Amino acid sequence: MARLLSGINSPKDLEPLSIAQLYQLAREIREEIIATVAANGGHLAPNLGVVELTLALHRVFHAPEDKIIWDVGHQCYAHKLITGRREEFHTLRQFEGLSGFPRPQESPYDAFATGHSSTSISAALGMAVARDLQKKKHAVVAVIGDGAMTAGMAFEALNHAGHIQRNLIVVLNDNEMSISRNVGALSRYLTRLRTEPAYSRGKEEIEQLLRKIPSIGPAVVKAVERIKDSLKYLVVPGMFFEELGFKYLGPVDGHHIPEMMSVLEQARAARGPVLVHVITQKGKGYPPAEARADKFHGIGPFSAETGKSATLAAPSPPTYTEVFGKTLVQLAAEDEKIVAITAAMPSGTGLTEFARAFPERFFDVGIAEQHAVTLSAGLAAGGLKPVTAIYSTFLQRAFDQVVHDVCLQNLPVTFAIDRGGLVGDDGPTHHGVFDYAYLRCIPNMVVMAPKDEDELRHMLKTALAYNGPAAVRYPRDRGTGCALAGKPERLPLGRAEVLRNGSDVALVGIGSMVQVAREAAGLLAEQGIDAAVINARFVKPLDEECLLHYAAATRLMITIEEHALPGGFGSAVLEALERRQAVNPGKLIRLGIGDAFVEHGSREILLARQGLTAENVCRLVLSRLDVRPCTHPSHLAGRRQTGKTRPPFAAPRVSADDRLKAGGK
Repeated sequence: MARLLSGINSPKDLEPLSIAQLYQLAREIREEIIATVAANGGHLAPNLGVVELTLALHRVFHAPEDKIIWDVGHQCYAHKLITGRREEFHTLRQFEGLSGFPRPQESPYDAFATGHSSTSISAALGMAVARDLQKKKHAVVAVIGDGAMTAGMAFEALNHAGHIQRNLIVVLNDNEMSISRNVGALSRYLTRLRTEPAYSRGKEEIEQLLRKIPSIGPAVVKAVERIKDSLKYLVVPGMFFEELGFKYLGPVDGHHIPEMMSVLEQARAARGPVLVHVITQKGKGYPPAEARADKFHGIGPFSAETGKSATLAAPSPPTYTEVFGKTLVQLAAEDEKIVAITAAMPSGTGLTEFARAFPERFFDVGIAEQHAVTLSAGLAAGGLKPVTAIYSTFLQRAFDQVVHDVCLQNLPVTFAIDRGGLVGDDGPTHHGVFDYAYLRCIPNMVVMAPKDEDELRHMLKTALAYNGPAAVRYPRDRGTGCALAGKPERLPLGRAEVLRNGSDVALVGIGSMVQVAREAAGLLAEQGIDAAVINARFVKPLDEECLLHYAAATRLMITIEEHALPGGFGSAVLEALERRQAVNPGKLIRLGIGDAFVEHGSREILLARQGLTAENVCRLVLSRLDVRPCTHPSHLAGRRQTGKTRPPFAAPRVSADDRLKAGGK
C-alpha cells in the first residue's frame, strides 16, 4: 500500500481522502512521530493521543485562515507533519531545526506561540474579538488539555468568553477519562438535538405558549426548566460549562474521526462560544506509551522497538533534581515541619520519593503556580517550613505572589528552582534565564546557586534554616560526580568561596559556571596567567568584601553566569562595586546570555554560542590583558618573575562579533 503521508504538504491535501485513508494516514503519522522522538527525544504520549483529533480539525477548519491555537503546544507534532514541515520533521528539537512547540516564525499555520499551559483560551478569545472588530469571518479554535484546565487563567478566560459571547470554539482534549457507551450515546443525541435550529425555535414557541396560560403559565415554565436542568445534570457532563455561557458538545471519542468531524461541524455552525469535549488516550497506538503515559510524556532518545532508553546504563552522576529530592526526604525525616509543594510536576521536580515517604506533607496543586506560591505562604504563616519546587520558567507565572504573599511578609518559604539556565531542546519557552533578575530585586529574598550537587545539599539546609524567603536555583543536568559525604550543613549566609587564589584576573562564577571558571583558570595557567576562581554561591546577599578584595588585587574581573545579562548576577556585582566606588571602566566584564531569546538546541551548543565556555573565557582574558596565546610550554619560561604577566607579544585582534558573543561591550 502506498504511503499517504509523503503526499501531504498542506491541510488541503486531506480533503480528497476517504475515512479509511484518514485512518491509514493516522497510522503513518504515528510511525513518523515515534521514529523521530526515538531519535531526538521529545513529547511522545501527548502527540500520539491527538493524531485523529488533528486530522479532524484540519478537515473541518481551513488553516491558516481559520486559527487553531494549541495549548502548551507539546501536542502539535501531527499538526506540523501535515502543514508543510514533513521533510524537516527529522530536525525536530535539534539546533536550527523545527521547534517542539508552535512558532509563528516557523509557519503561518502556527497561529500563536505556546509553551506554557492554559493560555490558549485567552489568546483565542483575543483573536476572536480582533476578528469581529475587523469584520472578518474565520473560525478561532483553542485546543486545551484537561491538565491545563487546572490553571486559573483558563477559567478566567472561560468566564470572559461566556460573558461576551463571541463565536469561539474550545476543544477540551480530555485524556484521563474513559467513555461510557450509554452516556456517550445519550450525550451525542442531546448534542444533535440541542444544536438543531428547529429545537431552538420549538423551545421558544413552547415557552411562549406556556407563559400565556392564565395565572400559572410562568410557574409552569419555571418548573419545566427545573426538571430539564435536573435531567441535564444527570446525563450531560458539561453543565458547568453551560453555566459559564458555553454550548457544550460531547463527550466525543477522540479517535473516531467521522464523529469528531460531525461535532466540529456543528460547533462551527453554532453561534457564541462552544466547548467540544473530546476523550483521547495518551500514547495511543504505541503500547509502551499507552502503559506508561507519564514516562513517555516527555522523554529523551529511546529504542522504538523496545521503548527503553537509548542511553547506556553505565554509572553516571545523579541529576541535581535527584539530589534535591533525596536531600529533602533526609531533612524532612529530621524536621516534621517541612512540607513540599509542586505544581503538577512531582516527578519532574524530584518529589516522588517525598510524596511516598510523607504523603500527608506533600501537596500537588496542579498547573497552578500562583496558588502553589500563596499556599506556601499560608503554610509558612501557619508555622510550617514549605519547600516549593517549581521550574524556573514556570515560577515566572507567580511573580506577584512571590513579591506580595511571601517576601512582603518575610515568610520562610524555600523555593527549589529547577531547570535554572539553558534547558536545551525545549527552547525559549523553557529556558530558565531570568530568575536571578526577577528574584534579587525583591526585598528579603535570599538567592543561591550551587557549584555542584553536594553544595546543593548544603544550600537546601541553609535555606530551610533561614527565617525568611530563600531560593536555591540549580540546572537540569547531571551533577559533577563529586562525593556526597556527610550530612548537609548550613553555609555562612552571603559568603563566597575562594577556590583558587590569583593576582592577574578574578573569575567569579555562579552556579553551573563555577566549573567553567575553574577550567578557564587551568587554561590560563598554561599561558602564564594567574587566575583567581571565586564561587560566589549567593546572588543575594553578595559577599562584597570578597569582591572588593579581588577587584583591587587583580587587573581584571570577569563574572560568569548562565543567566540573562540584564539584571543578572554580573549586574549585581557591578552595582555593588560601583556603590563602593571600586571599579573602573573596563575592569569588570560580565559574561552571560545576551538580550535576546535563545533558540532550542543541545545545551553544549547553546553555551558555546553564548560564549559560556572555558575556551572563550580564556581567549577573552588573553585579549584584554594583551597576551598572545602560546602554543608551546617553553614560551612560558621566565614569565612569572614578579607575579605579574608581562606580555612579550602583541595582542590578537578581537572582532566586535567575538566580543558580543563573549558578553562584553
